[in-house]
Amino acid sequence: MKFIGTRGGKPVTGAEAIVRGMAEGGGLYVPEQFPAVTEDELSAMLGMNYPERAALIIGKYFDEFPADELLRELTAAYEKFEGEDPVPLIRIEDGLYILELFHGPTCAFKDIALTVLPYLMRKGCDLLHVKDEILILTATSGDTGKAALEGFRDARGVKVAVFYPDEGVSKMQKLQMVTQDGENVDVVAVKGNFDDCQSAVKKIFRSQECRDKLAERGVLLSSANSINIGRLVPQIAYYFSAYCDLVTSEQIKMGDEVDFSVPTGNFGNILAAYYAKRMGLPIGTLVCASNRNNVLTDFFRKGIYDKKRPFFRTMSPSMDILVSSNLERLLFELCGRDPALVVERMKSLGGAGRYSLRPEELREACELFYAGCAGEEDTVECVYEFFEEFNYPLDTHTGVAMHVAREYCRKRAEDVNLQPRPMVVVSTASPYKCPQAVYYALTGNDVKDSFKGVKRIHLITAMKVPESLKALRYKPPRFKTLVAPDKIFEEVMNFVG
Repeated sequence: MKFIGTRGGKPVTGAEAIVRGMAEGGGLYVPEQFPAVTEDELSAMLGMNYPERAALIIGKYFDEFPADELLRELTAAYEKFEGEDPVPLIRIEDGLYILELFHGPTCAFKDIALTVLPYLMRKGCDLLHVKDEILILTATSGDTGKAALEGFRDARGVKVAVFYPDEGVSKMQKLQMVTQDGENVDVVAVKGNFDDCQSAVKKIFRSQECRDKLAERGVLLSSANSINIGRLVPQIAYYFSAYCDLVTSEQIKMGDEVDFSVPTGNFGNILAAYYAKRMGLPIGTLVCASNRNNVLTDFFRKGIYDKKRPFFRTMSPSMDILVSSNLERLLFELCGRDPALVVERMKSLGGAGRYSLRPEELREACELFYAGCAGEEDTVECVYEFFEEFNYPLDTHTGVAMHVAREYCRKRAEDVNLQPRPMVVVSTASPYKCPQAVYYALTGNDVKDSFKGVKRIHLITAMKVPESLKALRYKPPRFKTLVAPDKIFEEVMNFVG
């Protein structure tokens, strides 16, 4: 399997795409063609455990990685998760299911890929005979940073620098990062919002001068964000696994279509679902759920991506994003894989702050996706009412996805020509990741201390508190640096030494 850049360039191997992180010209790597999962292979997956299912899907993209070694590494990675199944599918009622992706070491869906990426990175370097030290440079809106820090902690030949927006993550997310163990990690707060942080980090990736300065010190730059194809591909697997679980539990028959609702910020998680559909998984509609920062909702409804709008800090902070990096990969497909057109649109986004789809592109996008958004009151109401009805606590990000999923299902039910389809809502974080917001949604009361919030949520819901979050309470912060966005590279150079 070869990979090509959304903005042009020569095809590269999977190992090269993983190690480089970004493609030529600042583009993103995409598969040269989508590998197919046959009906026989999908049927065979029914009897597999999750690591085996993931190995089959990941192996179709990264075929130069030894299959037995990949399965062994995946099995070891997912043994770190709490519970027997790393990605359990929960039946709420007929036709409504929740895919829980928060049972990993950092209690967020990023763990699914970031417990595996260290192996993919290390093996990729070995295949390419790379001897330089790898610097994983990551901007985070809350969850990717901690998952990357934990995944690469004390990894051989790797350093990890994570930059997060000051005051732009939940208190629990911040505490997870600033208390991180490991001799090869650095955590830095950035003045501004996530887009300020992400733009500054992307600028470093696109700067040959920055890469040259790092190379002089024997350092090769890479990424753990979903701009890295090695982050994206492992996420495809859990959509296949959810479908298989629906079949094995006799909720659906093989071949039936299923809808997925995904809380969406940087567009990586829902793009993985789109890739699963392109591989042959019977997915009906992909529901793109946004919070008050609803740039993606407007994009799918109007065909215009316009980042020049107010930025809101919300109770679902991992989705507080106005520039969704992974949307570039979808654009590449919608425009017929025309790298020149992608370059033109990315230049327009960087200059005028907007770009538009052609009518035929918007029609295709609307056939694939339904987009909706949930304001703060919508999210609170959804979390509260869902718990009252089903005794199931949603985190605020999942509350957004559930609100939009129900909106979509109501509209679909109004059309007498459409048959109902099962809806799987993707739950991306534990309720304990944003305990103050969840406690407010459940009770209408505020609590200032995160751990008091955890305790009170537990008293109300009886949901088990993850061991990794319990341990945070008495860990002192290690990292206290705060920088302006234009000082990020200076901090990077101080870190690499």
